[in-house]
Amino acid sequence: MKRDYGRKVDKENKTGFYYCLSEETIRKYMSLPAGMKLKWLEEANRFTRKVLTSKTRRIWQQFRRGEI
Repeated sequence: MKRDYGRKVDKENKTGFYYCLSEETIRKYMSLPAGMKLKWLEEANRFTRKVLTSKTRRIWQQFRRGEI
C-alpha cells in the first residue's frame, strides 16, 4: 500500500499539504463496512484529543487554514 505525503506547491506562500493513496488502498477502504470506518474515525479522534497539547492543536488549526 503506497502512500504519498508532501507539501502542496504554493510558490508564493509555501503552505498546505497533500496526501495521496494508491488505487489499491482506496479500493480496500471502499470495501470496509461503514460502521468499521466510523469506529476507526472515532478512535483516531479520541486518541488525538488525548495526546495533543493545546499548543499543538493551535498549530494544526493554523496549518489547516493555510496560515503556516
